[in-house]
Amino acid sequence: MSANVTVRGSDDVTASEPTAVQTAGTGAEGAAEATEAVTEAARAVGRDRTVAVVGTGTMGQGIAQVALVAGHPVRLYDSASGRAEEAVAALTARLDRLVEKGRLDAPAREDAVRRLHAAAELDELADAALVIEAIVELLPVKQQLFADLEKVVGDDTVLATNTSSLSVTAIAGGLRLPGRFVGLHFFNPAPLLPLVEVVSGFATDPDVATRAYATVKGWGKTPVRCADTPGFIVNRVARPFYAEALRVYEEGAADPATIDAALRECGGFRMGPFELTDLIGQDVNEAVTRSVWESFYQDPKFTPSLAQRRLVESGRLGRKTGRGWFSYAEGAVRPEPHNAPPAEAPARIAVRGELGPAEPLIGLFEEAGIKVRRKGGNGYVLLPGGARLCLADGETAFEYYTDEIIYFDLALDYARASRIVLATGEHTSAESLAEAVGLFQALGKQVSVIGDVPGMVVARTVAMLADLAADAVDRGVATAEDVDTAMRLGVNYPVGPLEWAGKVGYERVRDLLLSLHERYPTGRYAPSLATARRGYAEEGQDS
Repeated sequence: MSANVTVRGSDDVTASEPTAVQTAGTGAEGAAEATEAVTEAARAVGRDRTVAVVGTGTMGQGIAQVALVAGHPVRLYDSASGRAEEAVAALTARLDRLVEKGRLDAPAREDAVRRLHAAAELDELADAALVIEAIVELLPVKQQLFADLEKVVGDDTVLATNTSSLSVTAIAGGLRLPGRFVGLHFFNPAPLLPLVEVVSGFATDPDVATRAYATVKGWGKTPVRCADTPGFIVNRVARPFYAEALRVYEEGAADPATIDAALRECGGFRMGPFELTDLIGQDVNEAVTRSVWESFYQDPKFTPSLAQRRLVESGRLGRKTGRGWFSYAEGAVRPEPHNAPPAEAPARIAVRGELGPAEPLIGLFEEAGIKVRRKGGNGYVLLPGGARLCLADGETAFEYYTDEIIYFDLALDYARASRIVLATGEHTSAESLAEAVGLFQALGKQVSVIGDVPGMVVARTVAMLADLAADAVDRGVATAEDVDTAMRLGVNYPVGPLEWAGKVGYERVRDLLLSLHERYPTGRYAPSLATARRGYAEEGQDS
């Protein structure tokens, strides 16, 4: 048995989503959804059945609160003497605060307190219909716990782990009945965040996974189904959000504040990767990255960052230590992103061909009073001085020896973006850069000029996220809908990576990755077969 119940949370920040009732359809479609909901509810663990939580750290208490408020009798167990009783007291105090805030009435609070109990011995969990473990992330400790639980609970009890980094299959490997074992990966803080990854191990019975899914859905959560692969959905697909920003920084193309601003103000992400990893903890984020990389046998797509490793080794772990990428000392001033000085906008521009996902810029330029002349071509903006303004495509400006090339980054929504990022090559004149800067400033946007790095910041990040997401779907890790849902709710992305790739075009995503692969021939950027198939399918439809 484990005496250590320290729980490491997932490296996620998330948002809320309307409940299934709010989003249900109408007519025949709505009736079908309602019938499915009734069927799922019938499979869920009944509210009169006990839910046991083993491990009373932050995550364990959060999961217990969710089950308790949903109406279950809840029993808390911890191998450390007195911890379960302390957790009951802490949960009671949380319920009191919910009453004070008007989110729970007094009778409901009293009823919940009556259903909450501490267990002094593991034997006291014998009548539980569902046991969820939230203890230390050590495989042997978890395996021993569930071996002990199997001697106590009935054969119909569902056993679940909240692991964020270990194999569900491996934890259940020594069980007598591994089919009743499932992963229920809640996100921290569990009472507030809606996403739960329902992870089926190699031996998990499909009916058990469905029962677990229905149970957490009945608790008001948004469950997604996934197979037992390293990182599950969120921690697998999210790696490029951090990795590409770190790569741009390591190449000296931009500072952390500017990279964060690019992804936040241009890409539409809620937080930039540097400020987010400071919040998560550099040690936690780096450990998850390293775990996924090692679990995939050091696949170059998941290679950790040396710069982040050095930050961890220096003890600069983020907010919890007072310093990470940024300083959090009292009175510390956060560095500002690079903003180009004011420049005069050109009176007219020419647009050669279609700009793809940047096509909405044409209307914005015209609304700003800039005359736009359309001509045939390969998709770029021709500035008055002769420089070409191109959407990031994985190439670099310095490769064009005789032409002036300025790259601009991908945006989630060019109308709403408050910042545009540019990159220039050695042959681009100051006058041409000023024209490009003034052009975007005329739209009311801040402009950041960074180094000539292929794929810029947002475009390469989105391409890599989409590639890993498509690969996960084609490998049967999860459905496309569940992948996008998980990424929106698990890490608060503005849209799911597959939806975003659909808007950008898989042909463009594939070509950008191929260009990156040509410039970084390590295998990191080689498009997956899933992305290649989608890209060539689009290309065939266009021909």
